[in-house]
Amino acid sequence: MTAVYIVIEILAALGLIILVLLHSGKGGGLSDMLGGSVGAAAQGSTVVEKNLDRITVAVALIFAFTTLTLDLRLQ
Repeated sequence: MTAVYIVIEILAALGLIILVLLHSGKGGGLSDMLGGSVGAAAQGSTVVEKNLDRITVAVALIFAFTTLTLDLRLQ
């Protein structure tokens, strides 16, 4: 069962890295890749960015949960 948690941990870590890199910084990000830079600057966050935020939070919670679970199992 510990191996399952380790696999989930690795997948969550890689997913978190990718999701954080997709976020827009000062110059843009995912919204610029999709051609929404002018609209995003005028309207604030786009739906894509809001969903990206939600997915990132969910993956971060999964990562934290598996980290704590592995810590308790390996002690």
